[in-house]
Amino acid sequence: MVYDLSMAKRKKKEHDFSLTALRVVQEATGQVSPRPKPKQDMKVLGRLGGMKGGKARAEKLTPERRSEIAKKAAQARWKAQA
Repeated sequence: MVYDLSMAKRKKKEHDFSLTALRVVQEATGQVSPRPKPKQDMKVLGRLGGMKGGKARAEKLTPERRSEIAKKAAQARWKAQA
């Protein structure tokens, strides 16, 4: 592996321990609510949308449109094998 020296180096995040300590004390005493974990929340929302997405789309499609989609998919499958 070749290391490219022209790549910009990212500055490490500075840690201010006094601010971190203040935040911990505020959360413990109830002065500030704990920060939500946005990454976890987005994961849950994405999964919920994915679980209902296909069914909801199928219910909204007309039989004619479903037929068009199926024909197009079949043509693509057979074209790939030929």
